[in-house]
This record gives sequence, C-alpha cells and structure tokens, in this order.
Amino acid sequence: MWRLAGHDWVVGVLNSSLAEEKVSHAYLFTGPPGIGKSTLALNLAQALLCEAKDKPCGDCEPCRKTLKGIHPDVYVVDLRYQARLREEPEEAQTELRIDTIRSVTQEAGLKPFEARRKILVIPDAEALTSQAANALLKTLEEPPSHVVLVLTAADTRLLLPTIVSRCQVLALRPVPFKIIEDELLLRHGVDAERGRLLARLGGGRIGWAIRASHDASMLQRREDTLRELGALPRKGRLDRLEYARRLAGKTEGIQETLELWLSWWRDLLLITGGSPDTISNVDVAASLEQEAHRYDLRSVVQFVKAIHRTQRALEMNADPRLALEVLMLNLPGRRN
Repeated sequence: MWRLAGHDWVVGVLNSSLAEEKVSHAYLFTGPPGIGKSTLALNLAQALLCEAKDKPCGDCEPCRKTLKGIHPDVYVVDLRYQARLREEPEEAQTELRIDTIRSVTQEAGLKPFEARRKILVIPDAEALTSQAANALLKTLEEPPSHVVLVLTAADTRLLLPTIVSRCQVLALRPVPFKIIEDELLLRHGVDAERGRLLARLGGGRIGWAIRASHDASMLQRREDTLRELGALPRKGRLDRLEYARRLAGKTEGIQETLELWLSWWRDLLLITGGSPDTISNVDVAASLEQEAHRYDLRSVVQFVKAIHRTQRALEMNADPRLALEVLMLNLPGRRN
C-alpha cells in the first residue's frame, strides 16, 4: 500500500501509470521540505519493483528490501555518505557535484541485479552544480530502457528547464490538518491533542509532523528559535548581524529557521488582518497576539516578502551570511 497520506491525486496518477504500464523514465516530485517527497520517491520505487498485483504491497521481498534500503536495484544519492567518502565534514556537503552524478550515470549503465528495472533516486536535486546538472541531462536525454530516475526538489524554478522538461512533474501540496491528525493518531500512536498541535505547527507538511512526533528535539529547537526570533527586534544592528553570522554557519539549519520565521510573521499578518483563528503557531498564540500590536500591517507584509527573497537567494546559491545580513537589516521596527 502507498504510505503517502494526504496526496491522493498523486497516488492516483502513479497508480494509473502502473496499471497501464506507461511508467515515465523520469519523475520530479516538488514541494517544501517535509511535505512527503522522499517518502513518495521510495514508495514509487517499491511500486515499480513490487511482485504483487496491487502495488506496492509492502510485504513482498522487493518492497521490504526497498524500505530497508538494501535493494540492489534501488540507488539513492546520499550527500552525507558522499561527504564521508571524501573525508569531509558531513555538514559541509551541500552540493550535488559532478563526481556524484557520474556515479549515478555509471549505475544507470549497469543491468538490474534482481529486478527488471533499476531505480535511481536523487533527493534535493536543486543542489546540483551546473556541471552535475549537465551531466545528469545526458542521462535524461538518452535513458537506458531499464532505468527510472526519481528526482525531488523544492521548486522547478531551481532546476535547469531542460531537466524539468524531461521529467513527469508532480507537485505535492500542503496536506489538510485533519488528515495529518488522523495519520499521527492511527499510524504513529500520537494522542489526539498532540496530533492537533503538530498538524498545525507543520503547516501542512506531513513529513515534518511525523518526524516531530518521534523526535522531541525538533520541538525544542523550534522553541529556542522562536525565543531568539522574539528577541531580535529589540536588539541593535550589530547584534542582528552577529546573529546572521552564527546562523550562516549552520548550513543545514538555515532553511528550517527561515521556514519557522515565515510561519511566525505570517501569523502576525493574520492576527493583524483580523484572522487569528487560522494561525499555525497555536502554542504561542498569546505571544503572537501581544507582538501583533507592536507592528503595523505594511511592515509585516514587507518583511514576509523579504524572507521569501532570502529563501530564493539561498536556493540560488547566494552567500548565506550576506543574504541573512540583508534580511536582518530589513527587520521591522517594534513599537514599545
């Protein structure tokens, strides 16, 4: 069975392709972090290799091997593993380089070991360097008949148009809160109250909510970030620039922090605009109500736009420290 709650239309498209044996040679799944792209990629690999009539069954040997990451015909690019091979710090590996893609193309040229297909999964394809993207394009243009490539990315605009045009693109949308609540309750043993909270905090990102239900440190990091965020408007310019410097050094945490900032300032916008019932950060609603009265609507709107610009700049490989410093200088003034 498909393990992808809340994305029924995507499952319907893939089921039709499997039933009609019209499988694409390349798929591209897009959407924000935590929306379910990686789960879908591995679930599709299961479906393509499954031995049962109703695919993916989850019980046959290929399905079990794929889920455990030990199927010889499923190759998943792992940036951290690539960093270890190069004897680099894992956090330093933020790009998909040409040598990694060469290993993918080399793998594509090999015949399947057990199945009739070989599945190559490239998560976070927006991290491709220009050389790596061009190398991948050659495989996409002339793919071996036994290969299915599965890419994930936050947005098609972050990839070469020629890569996007050679893939079947499926864009994952935010999942309704009630579906996330039910998934947490029925499949992950989360109590109803906590499930409601995580569903709202995740903003429709079911993958984030599931991970947070099993990893308490995620909520602790979120609480720490919100505390820092609340203090920043009261700090001077030098303190803000110092914060930007420290955040820029946390390569993997920048986008997560910006997503949290975005949800916080969107909530301020909703409260200022008279829609407090629709906020995401419900656990800090009282603080948001207090803060909302300290900003005018125009300044909040402008800062939400500034966060979006910073996210896009970072996705296009802008210098993190410079991009974050500019954002800090755009932080709205706070009324007393």
